[in-house]
Amino acid sequence: MPTDLNGYWKMISSDNFEEYMKALDVNVAIRKIANLLKPDKEIVHEGDHIIIKTLSTFKNYNMDFHVGKEFEEDLSGVDDRKCMTTITWEGDKLVCVQKGEIEGRGWTHWVDGDELHLELRAAGVVSHQVFKKT
Repeated sequence: MPTDLNGYWKMISSDNFEEYMKALDVNVAIRKIANLLKPDKEIVHEGDHIIIKTLSTFKNYNMDFHVGKEFEEDLSGVDDRKCMTTITWEGDKLVCVQKGEIEGRGWTHWVDGDELHLELRAAGVVSHQVFKKT
């Protein structure tokens, strides 16, 4: 049975995020602002349907998908690209593969106790963020 991701999560740490944004070719001004933010995540998880809202004072990003079904993801507001995205369960981890201009792009979410972990990947660069359930 997949992990229950439901809840509201507050960021408690972020490592190597600026390097990740550089790998996505995000402009320097946006990188500086984004690196200062501590976004929250609100996740609604009902069966194979998951909505992940990333919420900050600068920009919000909503991802609404069904596990196992490929879809076109519009990343305007992130790095202004589109990619074909597939998200699947690998054991207790929710794994995203984003096919497009950036090689090896994707992310993985998993829960450890009351913490939500997020590993972000792009062009060989890895960033790790941790969120605490509130």
